[in-house]
Amino acid sequence: MTSQDDKPERSEVDQALAWRRWLEGEAGQYVKDWEERICAQLVADVFGYHALQCGSFAIDCLRANRMPDRIWVSGAAEAGVIEAVSDALPSLPDGGGVHSPEGKCPLSRIVIDHFEHLPFASQSVDLVILPHVLEFADEPHLILREADRVLRPEGRLIVTGFNPVSLWGLRQSVGRWSGHEWLPEPAQMVTIARLRDWFKLLGLSMDEVLHGCYRPALRTARWLERFAFMEAAGDRWWPILGAVYAVSAIKRIAGLRLQGPALRKRFSRPLAAPVASHRDTYSRAQAARGSPGRPGRGGA
Repeated sequence: MTSQDDKPERSEVDQALAWRRWLEGEAGQYVKDWEERICAQLVADVFGYHALQCGSFAIDCLRANRMPDRIWVSGAAEAGVIEAVSDALPSLPDGGGVHSPEGKCPLSRIVIDHFEHLPFASQSVDLVILPHVLEFADEPHLILREADRVLRPEGRLIVTGFNPVSLWGLRQSVGRWSGHEWLPEPAQMVTIARLRDWFKLLGLSMDEVLHGCYRPALRTARWLERFAFMEAAGDRWWPILGAVYAVSAIKRIAGLRLQGPALRKRFSRPLAAPVASHRDTYSRAQAARGSPGRPGRGGA
């Protein structure tokens, strides 16, 4: 007999397991390949010291990044699923690190309960990536606020997600109505317009939006390959209707600017003082009666 407290934990584990199984399918591999390729373009030239990826370890978003400290933060449910799968982690070196799927620079691994409370100091991280984290969160705006807190000024935030304005979004809506959802539960697609509003409230400047995966929502590689021609057509004719998007934003800090009297005081130049000479210095009395070397009104 299970207790009431065990139900939410088991539910989170089941959700993490369903998401991982979905990514291992043909459609999941299709999405994974596109996101890894796009994230490699976005993070290749992002420099700093600390890079952070939250969740979705099956998608290696930090593959092309060259920061010395790359950290993968996973939820407790996802960590339990990964530990249960024998081939999920290629190697586990001493110290709790974990190597990336490509076998490159080892990632530091941290397990937390919720992404709303990251164990990092404010303004200490140069890059934060959230691959499909907001779609499975109860309070996605709180996760964005926490990511903004740990980002340093001019740091970069990258968010990937499913686009509801696409063929996949239509498939998800129909499946939810019929009881056969396309994405694993409890995925909630977040529109780019909503992301833009959240970014604006946090002071994040959205600088790039990329769309991809224009093929229909099909589960087999055979049928996905038949619609490969839609990739080039989608990039040219309907770029905003891609099934997946990647949004890049930069944390801007407004600078101080002098205004009003302070601005005039700052840029006003003092007038040069007149230079007096001994020859031109005499009193009014001397001018009235006339000095020996200078004629006056009373002079001869």
